[in-house]
Amino acid sequence: MAQISQLQARFLALAVTILWSSSWVLIRVGFEDTDLQPLTFAGLRYALAATILGGWVAAMQRAKGASKLSLKSLRWRQSMLPLVGLGVVQYAATQGSQFVAIESQPAATTSLLLAATPMLVAFGGVFVGEPPRQRHFVGAGLAVIGAAIYFTGELGATTLGMIAAIITVLSNAGSALVGRVVNRQRTWSARTVTLVSMSTGAMILLVVGISLEGPPRLSVTAAMILVWLAAVNTAAAFTWWNVVLRELPAMEVVTIQNTMGIQIPLLGWLFLNEPLGPAEICGLTLAALGAWIATSSTNHPRRGRLH
Repeated sequence: MAQISQLQARFLALAVTILWSSSWVLIRVGFEDTDLQPLTFAGLRYALAATILGGWVAAMQRAKGASKLSLKSLRWRQSMLPLVGLGVVQYAATQGSQFVAIESQPAATTSLLLAATPMLVAFGGVFVGEPPRQRHFVGAGLAVIGAAIYFTGELGATTLGMIAAIITVLSNAGSALVGRVVNRQRTWSARTVTLVSMSTGAMILLVVGISLEGPPRLSVTAAMILVWLAAVNTAAAFTWWNVVLRELPAMEVVTIQNTMGIQIPLLGWLFLNEPLGPAEICGLTLAALGAWIATSSTNHPRRGRLH
């Protein structure tokens, strides 16, 4: 089995956040190209991703025989319930509300609120046996200050968008903590954790989305975006994220995730012709410094195993 160090886990986490940041741009394009509604869009994305991942797990089972990849070995009380709970928090709540927020208001507004996530995880870490260190508080504080400096001025917030964004922040912090607890036990592979939790969240999103928004109608462009989001930015990226959660504390993981508040404006500048002024550059610099401080360590990297 392959091994991964904490340094490698940090680079992997950063790569995943870059993929997720690009999703914000792709989702916005998808909304503009079709009348697809947010909850249904999210449900389709994660349902397709779960299908792709399920095929991958089935292929691994056939190639390797019975192993920890087998879903038949899952016991409801000992294992399924935590994975289902992770699916509700990480996918149904976090991603569903995030799609609503992206559709309802500028991404900058939601990103500003998401900057508070590390603080929530810092306090929540006490309850999962991972109390934050001083560098975590310093790094998270700089990230919040940097985001506040960047997003000065009119943010174009809406009532629905703000409610959805607040839900996203709370559920995002919760998913980091729950995901860390589930993954650090190493009972099942990252693929299995991702498949069960994602399938649960996708089912909830699809049922609620179609019930409230009606049957989906996809354009060719939206369908292409949906396939890319499902295969790369979801099935692969969330599996890698569960690998990261095996190696790094929740506080460190969510601080790396918070660099999306830097990446999204940069992608907007590169691909959407959204300029960056002095205040924006100053804010991005502080946020980047905060992420570096929170993830730096004088300890030698611990090596772990992928399952």
